[in-house]
Formats: sequence, C-alpha cells, structure tokens
Amino acid sequence: MAPTNTTGALRRYGTAAGTGALAAFVLVAVGGCPAYVGWAGTHTDPNSAGGWYLRVLAWPAWRFDAADQAGGVLAADLRAILLVIFAAALLYLLPAGQAARVPGGLSQFFSGWAAYVLAGGLAGLVAVVLGPEPSMLGALQTAGKGGSYGLLTGWVVGTASLGGRA
Repeated sequence: MAPTNTTGALRRYGTAAGTGALAAFVLVAVGGCPAYVGWAGTHTDPNSAGGWYLRVLAWPAWRFDAADQAGGVLAADLRAILLVIFAAALLYLLPAGQAARVPGGLSQFFSGWAAYVLAGGLAGLVAVVLGPEPSMLGALQTAGKGGSYGLLTGWVVGTASLGGRA
C-alpha cells in the first residue's frame, strides 16, 4: 500500500498529468492564437523543415471571431477546446507510473507524449463529426493531421510530465 501522506519535495510539484495538461493548454493557447497562426502563415516557408514545423504548431487554431464560419465561435474553436480536454483526460487515464515495468521518468515522458498524440487525433475526428459540415472523409483527414500534430509536438507535454508524481 502506498503512503497517502506526502511530505517535503512531493508537495512542491504537481502531478504528471496536471503539469502535462498545463503544457497542452499552453501549446494550444500560444500555437493556436490568431497572431501566431497569421504570422506562421505569412512569414514561414512551407518548403523548409523549420517553416513547416512552425506551421504544424498552428494546427489547433482558434479565433475570437468566427463570423465567416457556420456554427459561430464554438464550431471554429471546437478542435482547440477538445484537444485540451482530451489531453487532460488521457493524461489522467494513462497510468504510466503504475503500469510501467521500469517505473520512472521515461515512462512518464512517453505516456505524456502518447496522450497528446491520441488527443490530437481524437480532437480532429470529433471536431469534424460535431462541426457544422460533418463528413467521414473530413473527419479521417483531420484526425490524421491531429495525430501528426500530436506526434511532432507531444514531446513538450511528455517533458512537462517528467518529475511530477504519478
């Protein structure tokens, strides 16, 4: 049985899931903000590795005004909202520290990264299905883009999960 009374150093740090969820929120808030999305679209070269990666960071784009999209702001921002919600839920559900053969930081890192990959794919899929113009092809394509986004940026969430208690 694990001790329930934490002392000293453990109280100073958050849980691995909590710090990972905070990192996911920051990635979506900064990478998806209208200022960054606009900058990445106009000031980066999509044919260079760095420019392409900076554009990938803008995948969970959200906006303040969605007058041009059916369904309003919620429909335009659904992907970003779902990404944060799914990332937080999966970070809490994936028991990295308890189920790992070798407990420690490496399992927390990969669990956080995997949670963000899954969250990106699920957010893309569900956002299209619940959006104003649902289609199976659009849902699958967006899920693929979301999974790619999670694969390429999930290391940030995995790193943030390091050092937190399980």
